Amino acid sequence: MSDDQADPIRVRGLRKQYGASHTLRGVDLDVRQGEVFALLGPNGAGKTTTVEILEGVRRRSGGEVRVLGRDPAEDAPSWRARIGIVPQTTGAYTDLTVREVVEHFASFYPKPLPVDQVIGMVGLGKQERKQAQTLSGGQLRRLDVAVGIVGDPDLIFLDEPTTGLDPEARAEAWDLVRFFADQGKTTVLTTHYLDEVEALAQRAAVIVAGAVVETGAVSELGGRREVPATVSFTATGGLSAATLPDLPHGTTVAPSDGDAIVLHTHRPTQVLAALLPWAAAAGVGELPDLRVHRPTLEDVYLKLIRENQGEAS
Repeated sequence: MSDDQADPIRVRGLRKQYGASHTLRGVDLDVRQGEVFALLGPNGAGKTTTVEILEGVRRRSGGEVRVLGRDPAEDAPSWRARIGIVPQTTGAYTDLTVREVVEHFASFYPKPLPVDQVIGMVGLGKQERKQAQTLSGGQLRRLDVAVGIVGDPDLIFLDEPTTGLDPEARAEAWDLVRFFADQGKTTVLTTHYLDEVEALAQRAAVIVAGAVVETGAVSELGGRREVPATVSFTATGGLSAATLPDLPHGTTVAPSDGDAIVLHTHRPTQVLAALLPWAAAAGVGELPDLRVHRPTLEDVYLKLIRENQGEAS
């Protein structure tokens, strides 16, 4: 397979060690062409170290790493020009205007995007003549994004890209990620905002204590599709003495307090279809306190961390 056909990122057995301390313990990763791939994990898990090795700014202790077909440790100029980096901390652009900052970084690349286009894409058109040091924290974050994408990279690393942004700016940043995905670019996203992962990423890896504990489609992490949904309501009024109707196969009634009814099922829609006419027959038009809960990404993420935290020594 040629470099152009290979996955943009392929990692096998990645290790990073500082003396007796093991920061990364044999990380394996595959990031596919054109996808948004999220790297998740608690603070200190090894996410930043992994990304810095992929970016070529930190040396590894062992393992095989290929990024856009090259070993990032070589840091070849032609390879570097194909990578965009938006770091976690904002840059210091003393005495330069927004336009001057973007023009300066654009000059580093052989085929940069038009400066006007980039400034508009990150929502800084009205601030382009302002000195960067006068910008708000959110505006500085937008400028960091502009610097990271102006080279029209094939692979983009976004480290906490929406930290400090207001909801409107955050939505614009999401649109920017989607724009590059539509162009066939590949994005590696690290974030603590799990709604951001749900909105943007196709696949994710969870790193705990320097090891990848699970990789897969965001919708399937932690067995989300196999975990039953919970349907709950309060059996008051005419429902208090009514026997539950026949429910879909596999539905179980969980122990509960008082008048609460809690059902676990893989067919929540069918359960509701059975419950609604049953309630209507008892003279109840709306099931009191009705709630349908499917395991969220946060639920399975926290479960993965609890199950794997501290296992490595």
